[in-house]
Amino acid sequence: MQLTEPEITAKTAVQLGLSKEEFDKIKEVMGRTPNFTELSIYSVMWSEHCSYKNSISLLKTLPREGKRLLVEAGEENAGLVDIGDGLACAFKIESHNHPSAIEPYQGAATGVGGIHRDIFTMGARPIASLNSLRFGNPDLKHTKNLVEGVVKGIGDYGNCFGVPVVAGEVYFNDCYNQNILVNAMSVGVVKQGETVSASADGPGNLVFIVGSRTGKDGMHGATFASADLHSESREDLPAVQVGDPFQEKLLLEATLEAIKTGAVVGMQDMGAAGITCSTSEMSAKSKTGMVIHLDKVPTRQDNMMPWEILLSESQERMLIVGKAGEEQALFEVFEKWDLECVQIGEVTDTGMLEFYFKGEKVAEVNAWSLVLGGGAPVYERPISKPAYFSEIKKFNLNKVNVPKDIRAAAKKLFASPNLASKRWVYEQYDSMVRTNNLSTNAPSDAAIVRVEGTVKSLAVTVDCNASYVYADPYVGAMIAVAEAARNIVCTGAVPVAITNCLNFGNPYNPEVYYQFVNVIHGMGEACRKFGTPVTGGNVSFYNQSVIGDKTEPVYPTPVIGMLGILEKPEHHTTLDFKSEGDAIFMLGNSYNDIGSSEYLNVIHGIHHSPVPTFDLHEEYDIQQHVKRLIHGKHVRSAHDVSDGGLFTALMECAIAGGLGFNIETVETFRKDCFLFGESQSRILLTIAPEQEDAIQNYLISNNVSFTKLGEVFGTEVLIDDENFGSVEEWKSLYDNTLGERLEHRNGF
Repeated sequence: MQLTEPEITAKTAVQLGLSKEEFDKIKEVMGRTPNFTELSIYSVMWSEHCSYKNSISLLKTLPREGKRLLVEAGEENAGLVDIGDGLACAFKIESHNHPSAIEPYQGAATGVGGIHRDIFTMGARPIASLNSLRFGNPDLKHTKNLVEGVVKGIGDYGNCFGVPVVAGEVYFNDCYNQNILVNAMSVGVVKQGETVSASADGPGNLVFIVGSRTGKDGMHGATFASADLHSESREDLPAVQVGDPFQEKLLLEATLEAIKTGAVVGMQDMGAAGITCSTSEMSAKSKTGMVIHLDKVPTRQDNMMPWEILLSESQERMLIVGKAGEEQALFEVFEKWDLECVQIGEVTDTGMLEFYFKGEKVAEVNAWSLVLGGGAPVYERPISKPAYFSEIKKFNLNKVNVPKDIRAAAKKLFASPNLASKRWVYEQYDSMVRTNNLSTNAPSDAAIVRVEGTVKSLAVTVDCNASYVYADPYVGAMIAVAEAARNIVCTGAVPVAITNCLNFGNPYNPEVYYQFVNVIHGMGEACRKFGTPVTGGNVSFYNQSVIGDKTEPVYPTPVIGMLGILEKPEHHTTLDFKSEGDAIFMLGNSYNDIGSSEYLNVIHGIHHSPVPTFDLHEEYDIQQHVKRLIHGKHVRSAHDVSDGGLFTALMECAIAGGLGFNIETVETFRKDCFLFGESQSRILLTIAPEQEDAIQNYLISNNVSFTKLGEVFGTEVLIDDENFGSVEEWKSLYDNTLGERLEHRNGF
């Protein structure tokens, strides 16, 4: 190999995001000093974003096996679950946080595009999209601009691509003022046996790049995502990719058609690290190698350097390994869809990636040495309990006064941006394209998406209350899994598996790593209890902001994307009140507990308090009984009690059904705790009057804690005989508050 580049030193490696020790390891692996292109390859593949070097040892402790799982966690681009009828569901959630914080429209749009490609790369057609968004103070002009850009980016890309957004969540907290979180989830369906692996089997087979041309957008995006945001981060704007949803739609149809030709051996999306990642991961998986001619890669700009072509994260591209001699079938399919399909290399049996440019070998690296699960470094960092735990221990419920005017407190709480309707957001998304979304006119705790050609549907949800995780990472993570399962069960479906998006600060911070370690332990315990193995997902570290001399991590935010299966249409249960006179039951225990509640934050301005009361075994038992009652057709509506407590849950049921309620609180509890506390494992059910005695007998005989609160009543809200106003009044507050707050721009 002829090397014409200047001497490469440890300083060069550090500038590219590697450590001196990692540079030494690279030299040891290669048996020589790498050139700049080779070092660039290692810098992206050994970045946190690609290698998971600070998380993989812990991720492997999560439950990764289940009778419905068709591939192991992390084995393919997305999880794959048997849903019966000869079909499988591919689903996954990933983050696009840093790009969205710098350029919200393209950052969010390309996050949506990237996660959909992970699904259809496996041969599955995406049928649903979800998202989990975190922003800072909604009154800041900066936050309003970010919200507007992110929502428009998600909406424009998804609407043009033609996949409905069926569910999501939006939270606001000052900890996300600079570093927002944008997590996107895609769900697809494929016939079993028609999936494609991200493999490069068969030396002599051909390597193709298909889709868009390669440009300089997205350069060093993986490295960008593996560092803190700071005041100069906008200078890294070239790391943000630019998306084209119409091109992605063509790529979707072309790749699914190409699979049917039988000429495709393996396929992988070019996401983080571009050609570098797809060539190395596919080769390492198959224990093969590749010879790649970079000058054959179609480019958008002239005179791109080899390392630029290798590291570009331009969107809407795939790497395909095709059967030698059958390439004409691939050329014809992609020509039909007006997409480029260019052979850029071939598979070898050497285990090496050999990159050429205009006849000169510019890089030669061992594929296995680059990848997660191969030669990429693995670390476990020191941990220490967060200092703010001492503030949580100081919390004293007796020093928090019960509001004299409960109705006024309820109104102020219900107007919180974390509880108010997110209609301003979701109305910018297309939720009805392909007409399989069954939740649009009949809201339920999880989205229900019909599986064409069968009687079953998929139930999907994303959940995480980061305030709980901040207060207690172990218990908070269990609650995130439990709430996701609770939402699935309340629809009449059965939880099957999860994907996760783990958003944290800098892993080199011992307090952040303490949060991460305990979240993994809590998540694992809950997933084992609910029988929902982890199919894969994403770890996003470095979500923090450097402001002056101070570094502030975001709240630990392990978002759970859960999949459930609704076997029969008659099991589908919605949250809206159905008929006047129906009895309102609350299953589960209440406590004198307002820990980490929205009420404590909004009404009392207290930000450090214990995690809400939670018992994993009680939670599991409650869910099993609710499932039996729903499947036995004893339940008219079901809704979990979560953010905002019992009052918010009741109001959501009332607003959805246009009917009021008349309830009584329980005198043994503080009124604010009973109405606004967020203790877990509680579910609201409405029961027809003629079923009431039978349900009470069932609950008593099975030792299920419950409270009969009252009944569905007229169009007014009555609590302890006090009239809180009409449902229509509360609906107006619920529907319009967030939009009015976000659109008030102080003259902007």
